[in-house]
Amino acid sequence: MATRGRLRKLHQFHGGLRLAEHKAESTAAPLLPARVPSHLILPVQQHIGQPAEVLVRPGDRVLKGQPIARPQGYVSAPVHASSSGTVVEVGRRPVPHPSGLNDLCVVIETDGREQWRWREPPTEDYTDLDPAQLRERIREAGIVGLGGAGFPSFIKMNPGPRHRIDLLVLNGAECEPYISCDDMLMRDRPGEIVAGLQILRHAVQARECVIAVEDNKPEALAALEAAVREMNDPAVQVVAVPTRYPTGGEKQLIKVLTGREVPSQGLPSDIGVLCHNVGTAAAVQRAVTDSEPLVSRVVTVTGAGVAEPRNLEVLLGTPIADLVEQCGGYTPAAHRLLMGGPMMGFALPSDELPVVKTSNCILVASREEMPPPEPPMACIRCSECVQVCPANLLPQQLYWYAHAKDFDKIQDYHLFDCIECGCCAFVCPSHIPLVQYYRFAKTEIWTQERERRHADLARQRHEFRLERLEREKREREARLREKRKAVKETARDQGAKKAAVEAALERAKAKKAARSGEAREPAAAEPGDAARTDHDD
Repeated sequence: MATRGRLRKLHQFHGGLRLAEHKAESTAAPLLPARVPSHLILPVQQHIGQPAEVLVRPGDRVLKGQPIARPQGYVSAPVHASSSGTVVEVGRRPVPHPSGLNDLCVVIETDGREQWRWREPPTEDYTDLDPAQLRERIREAGIVGLGGAGFPSFIKMNPGPRHRIDLLVLNGAECEPYISCDDMLMRDRPGEIVAGLQILRHAVQARECVIAVEDNKPEALAALEAAVREMNDPAVQVVAVPTRYPTGGEKQLIKVLTGREVPSQGLPSDIGVLCHNVGTAAAVQRAVTDSEPLVSRVVTVTGAGVAEPRNLEVLLGTPIADLVEQCGGYTPAAHRLLMGGPMMGFALPSDELPVVKTSNCILVASREEMPPPEPPMACIRCSECVQVCPANLLPQQLYWYAHAKDFDKIQDYHLFDCIECGCCAFVCPSHIPLVQYYRFAKTEIWTQERERRHADLARQRHEFRLERLEREKREREARLREKRKAVKETARDQGAKKAAVEAALERAKAKKAARSGEAREPAAAEPGDAARTDHDD
């Protein structure tokens, strides 16, 4: 029987905050499908890793679910047409990303018919497929982590032979204010989530499964408990976890559920745990059972700046302006447009940007909800940031080294364990944008590392070229020596043959001369022969 944590001892991670939720505004209305837009804008990189390679050209007719970009390399994911229509453009366009840069996109003019490509018949029993086949189906479906990270899901499902997965966790905590897409998905489609959990469990052979939901979502908890009861599997448990930001962080949730900590810069699989988002589980169910690739997701459209906040099932590539329009349009209070929540989201320059796989929320905030940042002041060393850091870091020290651009020292303080939750900046009385400094430091370190790899690669190529040239020189010299040796041997052989021929000729001449000499020499004369000769003459 599913429980709300009564049979599982829960723990607490360090720090965190209790924040105003602002979720009821978008959960009052039912989940609805968004309208099909006139155009879809599909970036070829909607995931962590290498961008996908475009397969279509302008003028091509595409069907819903048809691959339009294939993965390049292992850490990559395909992109599919989310509706039927005609490709009208393949080029660089603005995409929703903190950098604000352009990226390669495929633009489809939809025909409104929602015509699907051919799909395989429904899979009656996923247990007939081995884990490798399941991973391949999920990869072909283009499924990535829908909690916001965007890491290709099939890779997480392959922890390797050295890691046995004892606990599979479905993350339904959804701790950030305003965001409620997972909440509405759990209320509306608990059966898909539980079925996806079973598929994931079969793929990784997990011994135990937990669906973790914050206790401020009673409707979602009840719906999941009913679905788990119907499944009647004692190894699957629904657990209500305390509402505290950022419980939805992977490492923080694992700490709450198990009391164990993921090693610094390690993975949950290092301690026998695997964590997926509930939206990812639902997408896995559709991919494996119905052969449906990831072409849509639930998105929260909320904030005081939108007239009718709600959750919508949105086709990937839909412009944000279409969603706002379907939610009643902007209100006079609209001040800032963000993708994500107020803690970890990022500002968008335009509502013409598309929804992508990692878009969980469109927040149209008022000035009261997100006032302009106040000018930063000097750090007063109050240690408030240390007390709330859920990763148990020293944010003040990280700030000093990031400010000083001491990128070697900052890594000694475990910069890359920072999940950029924003707790430190939220409580900072000096209004220092701490997370921005950490992101800056990470970006610089990644850039330096990339440049170092490029330099190492260039050095290796140069050394390889020199080695190749030296090897080719040695090979040429060796071939020349062999050729000279062969010429000498040939000349020696030819000389020997010539000498033998000459010797044979001399012997032949000698024999011939000998035979000629014998023919010219007269035989011994008898007495009287000379007289007879003279007489005859």
